[in-house]
Amino acid sequence: MDAGFTPEQDEIRRTLRELLRRRCTPERLRAALDTPAGHDPALWTALAEQLGLPGLALPEAYGGVGCSATELALAAEETGRALAPSPLTATAVLAAPLLHALGTDAQRAELLPRITSGDLTAALAVPGPRLATALALTGDNAGDWAGGGRAGGVQARRADGGWRLYGEVDQVLDGHSAGLLVVAAHTGGFARSRTLLFLVPGDAAGLTRVRQTALDATRPRARIQLRDTEAELLGVEQSSALAALAALGDTAAAVLAAEAVGAADRVLERTVEHVGQREQFGRPIGSFQAVKHRLADVYVQVQAARSAAYYAAWATVHGEQVGGLALAQALEALRTAAAEGIQLHGGLGFTWEHDAHLYFKRAAGDELLFGPVHRLRAHAAEAARLFERVEVAV
Repeated sequence: MDAGFTPEQDEIRRTLRELLRRRCTPERLRAALDTPAGHDPALWTALAEQLGLPGLALPEAYGGVGCSATELALAAEETGRALAPSPLTATAVLAAPLLHALGTDAQRAELLPRITSGDLTAALAVPGPRLATALALTGDNAGDWAGGGRAGGVQARRADGGWRLYGEVDQVLDGHSAGLLVVAAHTGGFARSRTLLFLVPGDAAGLTRVRQTALDATRPRARIQLRDTEAELLGVEQSSALAALAALGDTAAAVLAAEAVGAADRVLERTVEHVGQREQFGRPIGSFQAVKHRLADVYVQVQAARSAAYYAAWATVHGEQVGGLALAQALEALRTAAAEGIQLHGGLGFTWEHDAHLYFKRAAGDELLFGPVHRLRAHAAEAARLFERVEVAV
């Protein structure tokens, strides 16, 4: 692995950080969170038109930039620093790779150019508490995580030469505002059921979407209800949706790890600034050895998580799957950095007006969606057969 970055990669980071510094101030962030969409459409347009962020990891044939997951991870690190309110994760990290991997030529030609231009946003409709399972991050995704209609989740049935969906999905990232939903549904009855992915336009008849209250307001979520809603099968019936979701999971984990590292680095940076300015007993509190030790521990943890995230992003294009481990380390680093930030800010840290709680909620919310940390590590250990008993001939 080459630990250095190319000039192009450095330019992506520099340009994106500068844009977010101007367009994603704390005031604009809070204003965007209070809108019905939960994100800033003007910021999303700027990210798409000026940087091509939605299509950063999509082929040039569909209007994308043609970069790898490494560049997408570097971009996510910068959006994580600012907690940028945009549908980037839902669209570019979760939905677009599935459209590219499973879609027919006609589906790709119709949808991917609209995504790369920023005109179309998309969301993966998987039950929120089971998203980590669906992406094979915390266990095998071959089970009944997709539910089945009345029992929870979505059921698909053939009708009039097409497909109809019935059911409900909670906690769908940006599901209330996405122009396209990629819905995971069971089909074939319970005895011979299998999970397939379907495309549902945001304005489809029989579709109801309601934004839900979430712990982390910077990642808005929705409840999706489908009542005999017409849908289009993504790809062909013989394709393996489960394999595509599992492959997506490792890449998504690497990108999310980089995003968490960016957030952890920013909250640590702000904490260091604060302890250098606030005085106690006539001197800055950052000069006390106990405070230095606590921040040094956080710094080491953040840097270790950054190394793991960078390696995971590099590994995705070299056949090695370590995204889950990197995500576990990054989420733990973010949780620690945010908690220490709140404590070392003192009485200011836990107020609603300060931004420290937003980073702590991002850490807790991501762990609920993509973790928890101990299950990410346990699944990685199981996949590596780390704790299997092996008979050794003496």
